[in-house]
Amino acid sequence: MDFILSVLPPVIAIALAFITRNVIISLFIGCLAGVLIILNGNALIMIQTLIGDYFFVQLTEGYNAGIIVLLLFIGGFVTLIEQSGGGQAFAGMFIKYIKTRVSAQLGAFIGGLIIFFSDLGSPLINGPVFESIFDKLKISREKLAWIIDSTASPVAVMIPFIGWGVYIMGLLNSQIEQLSLNITDWDLFMQSLPYFIYPILAVTVVPVIILSKREIGPMRKAEIRTLQGKKYWDQSKPMRNSTLLGSDSKKAKPIMVWLPLFVMLAVLVTLLIPLGFPFGQIDGNGFRVALTTSYFLAAMVMIALLVYYKVDTANNVFTIYLNGMSKMTQIIIVLILAWSLGAIIDELETASNIAQLLDGNVPAFIIPALILIVGAFMSFASGSSWGTFAVMMPLAIPLGEYFNLPLMICVGAVISAGLFGDHSSPISDTTILSSTGAGSDLTDHNKTQIPISLMNGGITLITLLIAPILTVPWLVFLSIALMIVCVFIFGRKIIIKQEV
Repeated sequence: MDFILSVLPPVIAIALAFITRNVIISLFIGCLAGVLIILNGNALIMIQTLIGDYFFVQLTEGYNAGIIVLLLFIGGFVTLIEQSGGGQAFAGMFIKYIKTRVSAQLGAFIGGLIIFFSDLGSPLINGPVFESIFDKLKISREKLAWIIDSTASPVAVMIPFIGWGVYIMGLLNSQIEQLSLNITDWDLFMQSLPYFIYPILAVTVVPVIILSKREIGPMRKAEIRTLQGKKYWDQSKPMRNSTLLGSDSKKAKPIMVWLPLFVMLAVLVTLLIPLGFPFGQIDGNGFRVALTTSYFLAAMVMIALLVYYKVDTANNVFTIYLNGMSKMTQIIIVLILAWSLGAIIDELETASNIAQLLDGNVPAFIIPALILIVGAFMSFASGSSWGTFAVMMPLAIPLGEYFNLPLMICVGAVISAGLFGDHSSPISDTTILSSTGAGSDLTDHNKTQIPISLMNGGITLITLLIAPILTVPWLVFLSIALMIVCVFIFGRKIIIKQEV
C-alpha cells in the first residue's frame, strides 16, 4: 500500500480535529477516506462497506458490546449522583473544619479526589460548595477553578473502573487483538499508570502550590487582586453556576454518595476475588461483567435512597437514570468510530509504513515524545482528550511494538498528550465546566492555568525522552521532584500580614 495513501485517514482525522473541533465528524470522515482507499476509489459502495464491514462488525463484537453495555450503566449511575444533590451534601460535611486559606484550598482539592466518579460532574459539585468559603477567605475564583479542573479529568483518567478507564481499555483491547499481544487490556492499563506523567503531575502540583504558598504567573496577580478585595477583573464575565435538576435537592443526604459507592466497590471486589483479584490475572470479560453488576446494584441502592428521602418520585428518578444512560450515546459513537478507524488503519498497514519511514531516520527513544507532541496539539485544538486517544492509540501501540519500545510508555504518552492538550484548551468541556462551577471567567481561568500546564507538559516531555532508555516506573517520582523544583523556581510567595 502506497505510504501517502496509508497515512491519509489518520492525517485527515487529525487535521479535521483542528479545523472543525468536532471529534465525531473528524473520525467519521477519516473512516470514509480509509474505506475509499481500500475500495480503490469505488465511492458507490463506500458507505455500505463502512457500515456493513466496520460499524456493524465493531458494534457486534463481543468485547465491544460488553464495553457499550457497561458505559450505559456507568452513565445512569453517575447522573443519579450528580443530580441528587448528594455530592454537595457530602462535601458540605467537611466545611465546618475549614478555617484558613490553606485548609480551604486543600478542602477543594480533597473534594475533587473524592468525587472521582465524574470528571464533568465534579466541577459542578465541588465548585458551588467552596465558592463562598473562597470568597470569605479572599482566595481567587481562578484558583478554585484551577483546583477543581486539576482534580477532574486528571483524576478520572487514572481510575480503571469508571468511564475513562473503561473507554481507554476498550481502545487498548482493539490493538491487543489486532497485534495478537500476550497481555490483557486490564494489565496493560495498570502497567501504564506510572507513565501517565501529565495527569499525575496535574494532580500532585496542586498540594505543592497550596502548601508552598507560591503562585505562578497570572495566578499570582489574581490572588493579589482578590486579597485587595476585588473578586473579578473589570473585564471579566463570570460563568454562571449550574443548578441541580432534582425536584427537591434540599432533602439530599451524604449517604446518597458514600453508600452507593461503598456498595459498588464491595460488590466489585466480592465478584473479582474468585477470579484471582488482586494477585492473579483477571479475564477481561469477567472484569466487565463484575463491574457492570456492581454499577447496576449501586444504582438500585441510589434509586431506593432518593425515593426513601423523598428527593423525587420513583418514576422521575428512574427517568433520570435512563437519561443518564442516553448521555453516553456520544461516547459510544466515538468508540465505534475509533474501533472502525483502528481496523481500517490496521488493514492499510499505516503504523507499519510510518515505522518503516522512521526506522533508521529517527532514534526509537524519541517516538513517545513525538506521540506526546502530535497528540497534545490535536487535543488542544479539538478540546477533546477522548478523540485524541481514539486517533493516536491505533498508531502509538503498533509503533511501540515495531520499535520494541515498552508499550506502557507509548500508552502513557497518548494519555499524557490527551490530558495536556485538553487541560490547556479554552474549548475543553472540563475547562468550561470548571469555570462554571467556580463562578470564574472562562478566559481568566484558562489564562491562569496555562503556565502551570506548560510547566508540567515540559516535564512530561523530558520524562518521556528518558523513559525508553531507563524503563523504570520510578521515573514518575523524578518528574514529581522536578515539578517541585520548578514550583520553587518559578513560583513567588504573596506576603499576607495575617492568616485569615
